[in-house]
Amino acid sequence: MTEDACKEDVIETAWQKLLTTHRVDGRLLRAAYAEPRLRQLFPWVGMGELHFSRCTELRWTWDVPFIAPIMGGGFLVSGPSRSQSVGPAPTAEAAIAMVVERLPTGCGRAFVGTPEQLAEKEQPE
Repeated sequence: MTEDACKEDVIETAWQKLLTTHRVDGRLLRAAYAEPRLRQLFPWVGMGELHFSRCTELRWTWDVPFIAPIMGGGFLVSGPSRSQSVGPAPTAEAAIAMVVERLPTGCGRAFVGTPEQLAEKEQPE
């Protein structure tokens, strides 16, 4: 299996697993999966929040905003760190658009590996 096929497999498997869970709002998951720029990132869930990582292994990256449900409806886009708030979004699609607008420069397909390995790979030669 080529490296690209392995990347596809790991990332797609994570998405498919999440799409069948009830840990996150299904509308949000479907909207995120429908967005090609987010579908190439590694999705993970914590405390009902949908996160996106630029690598596939723990301790995932924290450089992409994440989305949390708001009690009573809608979503809150925060991040990339917990101390940063982007703002509320009335719909899953609006929340997804807010994340996409704030993707890191050069953000592409998730790296198969750890954040440390990703940082090493991204070092200028």
